[in-house]
Amino acid sequence: MDFIDLKTQQQRIRSGLDAAIARILDHGQYIMGPEIAELEKQLADFVGARHCLSCSSGTDALLLPLLAYDVGPGDAVFTTPFTYFATPEAIALTGATPVFVDIEPDSYNMNPELLQEAIAAVIRAGELRPRGIMPVDLFGIPADYDRIMPIAQQHGLFVIEDGAQAFGAGYRGRRAPALADVGATSFFPAKPLGCYGDGGAVFTDDDELLEIMASLRIHGQGSDKYNNVRIGINARMDTIQAAVLLEKMKIYPDEIEARQTVAAGYIARLQALGASSPISRMPFVPEGSLSVYAQFCIESDQRARIQASLGAAGIPSPIYYAKPMHQLDAMIGRSLCADPQGCPVSEAAAERIFALPFHPYLSEEQLDQIVAAIAGA
Repeated sequence: MDFIDLKTQQQRIRSGLDAAIARILDHGQYIMGPEIAELEKQLADFVGARHCLSCSSGTDALLLPLLAYDVGPGDAVFTTPFTYFATPEAIALTGATPVFVDIEPDSYNMNPELLQEAIAAVIRAGELRPRGIMPVDLFGIPADYDRIMPIAQQHGLFVIEDGAQAFGAGYRGRRAPALADVGATSFFPAKPLGCYGDGGAVFTDDDELLEIMASLRIHGQGSDKYNNVRIGINARMDTIQAAVLLEKMKIYPDEIEARQTVAAGYIARLQALGASSPISRMPFVPEGSLSVYAQFCIESDQRARIQASLGAAGIPSPIYYAKPMHQLDAMIGRSLCADPQGCPVSEAAAERIFALPFHPYLSEEQLDQIVAAIAGA
């Protein structure tokens, strides 16, 4: 069984993909072709942002706004330890220090109460300058921006939304990743909206910030392409990836609905196991939010046994995330835990969490097979 089924999706859009790629082969504009501008418009309209800037990866989508804000050594950027490495990596690449704030146990997203405490602790220590906050919309669920944004404003900090796993997710009538000063997303193939290579995008309503990021995206280029006005990077999206995403955008609203149906099917079956269920925690979607279920993660004290049962049935069950970021070798000496005792909620989750196959085309029969393997563990 596939963890994510991209083949069925491709069959659904194959004729459109073939025609779109043929058009690019005909016009020959493989970098920054006309499909790029069209994609940026559609993405911005979909999430309700004024501007969208496509780029070469989700990592560059995080790095571009950090560079635009001129983040560097001596700066502290507050983020979560329960995420993929790209989040703190982008911060560290600027020379700034990631400061890890533990998560809420239900959503796995940054705990705003602990964020307030972390900022105060860094200010008291006086060694770093608080500059920004980078929450993560983990597993397709937006962080609690109505609590995070006032904290940022109180301390004069920017907020960069890491929406790599949550493109199009809902939050109180709005869509991710257009919930902060800047939003970033990834179009890695396994994401809810993915291309057929690497790709990403940045969203903002700030005209000046957009202009700086657009320059940074192409080697710090100015109005004259041969007069670079700042040190930038090469972060352009290629035109074929834009074409793939344009075809996928045609079916993405339908796929978001299908993801709700699959998630509901999982939850009903797992709840039906009753008191004998080995599952102790299922995905939690806060009131007013809509998850796009980048992953369907559950927790159990019997994780190894359940994974063995799933594996025997040919069902993958990877762990997201086996190690919180503050425990990774690359982060030791480059980051801080807001709490000197560590991040206990993240550490506990890492010991128990694992993911089940999830995509919009998962059948009722496959759901039955997966849950039967869990019940038989």
